[in-house]
Amino acid sequence: MTTLRPATPADVETLARWAEAMALETEGKTLDAATIRAGIGAGVADSAKARYLIAEHDGAPVGTLMLTTEWSDWRNAWWWWIQSVYITPEARRSGVFRALYAHVEREARNTPGVCGLRLYVENDNARAQATYAALGMDDAHYRVFEAEFPKAPA
Repeated sequence: MTTLRPATPADVETLARWAEAMALETEGKTLDAATIRAGIGAGVADSAKARYLIAEHDGAPVGTLMLTTEWSDWRNAWWWWIQSVYITPEARRSGVFRALYAHVEREARNTPGVCGLRLYVENDNARAQATYAALGMDDAHYRVFEAEFPKAPA
């Protein structure tokens, strides 16, 4: 059975290892260990930056997602963004993400001022795209562009 809980400072190391594994697996990127630990620590410490959920099987962590927010002036409401999804390889296809998503969707629907959920997914990650579609999410037909500034955060 999957249980869910908010992340605590004690989870930062696990979340960082998972972020490193996800970046390597999905994008072939190696993350800077100190930066990712500081970033996750900042998010865990300040829910205005991010909220992390931990999924557990029998008390052992097996997955996570991070929530951030985006203001929509078109809707006069908040989008909740699902990010940093990671499920341990041995727990994949066992309903862990489904449990995380159901919890977040229920919370979002019951929170005034939230207009919906969004996430982004790698173009080539057909398995993840199928999972999201099966949960009722639609392709929003947007592409993400970015201009990354390689400097230390303030």
